[in-house]
Amino acid sequence: MKSLLSLVVSLALAGTLAAKDPETKAKDPDGSIHVGAKAADSLVKEKDKAKKVEVLDIRTPAEYEEGHIEGATNIDFLDASFEKAVEKLDRDKPYLVHCQSGRRSGRSLEVFKKFGFTNIYHLDGGIKEWVKAGYPVAGKAKPKDEAEKAKE
Repeated sequence: MKSLLSLVVSLALAGTLAAKDPETKAKDPDGSIHVGAKAADSLVKEKDKAKKVEVLDIRTPAEYEEGHIEGATNIDFLDASFEKAVEKLDRDKPYLVHCQSGRRSGRSLEVFKKFGFTNIYHLDGGIKEWVKAGYPVAGKAKPKDEAEKAKE
């Protein structure tokens, strides 16, 4: 019953986001909802604690330190303990998952699905897309603007 309620709340939130932001997509077969930077920012800034996402940055610790979304939790997808770390997370919480460009986090979605997570949002384009859209990052050193990097 709790899972059904989580699914209903997740679908309702997805419908609300889709109405507000055309870059939000429907739930994928991998069990996640793919969003662009604008929709991800809305999820991060959500005032309702039940709907607010926890950001999971699945890059390496070194990448995370270069710059990350404020408040993000770092769980390294490349580390052997990744699945165990995911398994310990609250399956009913909404999460926004991202990496550098979307490849690793895209591959990680099967792990979340395997463990029965129902409220997963995937930031398409990863932190690169976040930075390119002008959203802030925290950390020791901020990543160089991806648009500038592409010009080099």
